[in-house]
Amino acid sequence: MSGHSKWATIKHKKGALDAKRGKIFTRLIKEIAIAAKNGGGDPDMNPRLRTAILAAKAENMPGDNIKKAIQRGTGELPGTTIEEFTLEGYGPGGAAVLAEINTDNRNRIVSEIRHMFGKNGGNMAEAGAVSWMFHKKGDIVIPKSAAKEDDLMAIVLDAGAEDLQDDGDNWEVLTAPSAYEAVLEAVKKAGITPVSSSVAMIPQNYIKLEGHQANTMIKLMEALEDNDDVQNVHSNFDIDEKLLEEVTS
Repeated sequence: MSGHSKWATIKHKKGALDAKRGKIFTRLIKEIAIAAKNGGGDPDMNPRLRTAILAAKAENMPGDNIKKAIQRGTGELPGTTIEEFTLEGYGPGGAAVLAEINTDNRNRIVSEIRHMFGKNGGNMAEAGAVSWMFHKKGDIVIPKSAAKEDDLMAIVLDAGAEDLQDDGDNWEVLTAPSAYEAVLEAVKKAGITPVSSSVAMIPQNYIKLEGHQANTMIKLMEALEDNDDVQNVHSNFDIDEKLLEEVTS
């Protein structure tokens, strides 16, 4: 069983989020600012900021944008106050959903997220209702064409990874959050380019959805992803390979 839900695979195959570079930049700028606010503006002393900067550079964000985002976070430049929190809920079929929020208007975004859940067969839940179902892990997805299993296993385990899993077309490397940067660096030094890489909330168990429930769940996830104040969305839903091919074709 893959470490992440099928949502990560669906997003990659559809290329929906990748096409919205403006939204990606908005999310990254907020993350950089919050990381700088909470841990200071020196990436050498702030692992979260360092990870956010690496993600921004991977998306070819200009250095000046990164610098200004850091300065807004540390208060060197004026900017709106961004609040960080998580909203939890259930999608169709009881699938768990975690939405990580970065916003300057809590009331507005809570209302918007509640509407999205209701419109797509789900409902909001209290804090802690589903978060216990997830563990925070480094998640690095590598195309099988880029490396043989034995070679990749040696690279990532030597760098501190916890596990290497078969995810169909890709290998999925899971790490403790503290080992994520070292493992990602080792992969890149070996000349391997990941499909995706992030520190994410990985589900401990999975709910298989079919038919209408699966399609509605995908619509819910897309609606959440499309909101500028939603930084990341995580879920434990899974769908069969045939439906996966249909929704990504």
